[in-house]
Amino acid sequence: MSRRLLALGGWLLISFAAAAIGGVASADAGAFYRQLARPAWAPPGWLFDPVWTVLYLLIGIAAWLVWEARGVRGARVALALFVVQLAVNALWTWLFFAWRRGALALVDVVVLWVLIVITAALFWRVRPLAGVLLLPYLGWVTFASALTYAVWQRNPQLL
Repeated sequence: MSRRLLALGGWLLISFAAAAIGGVASADAGAFYRQLARPAWAPPGWLFDPVWTVLYLLIGIAAWLVWEARGVRGARVALALFVVQLAVNALWTWLFFAWRRGALALVDVVVLWVLIVITAALFWRVRPLAGVLLLPYLGWVTFASALTYAVWQRNPQLL
């Protein structure tokens, strides 16, 4: 049991490490986000932290379920892709908030979306619940893709 809990902690640590890497880039995101022209359907800035916290928790659990079912060797491709999509996820925050590269952030979030779809399919094959746990993440990134595009288009001078 302790090995399982340690592994769960490890997968959560990996997921939240991506959040922390992105968090470094978004230290001043609140002020920047407030000055952007946003569509009427854009959420308030305070909503992002709790949503991402829940999502990182779910995706960490999903990876743990896959690891638990097959181990790293048995799910090498799925778990490697999981780590790659986390890196692409963290990169978005740097592109958008730190470097203010709207077009590249849009490309990044579309690539992220594709990687999540593939990861969810691979996870589903190993453990259906693990694939299902990635669906809220996919939904949010779908929304984030549209928001990235809309904000980039409304703020060419800033992005």
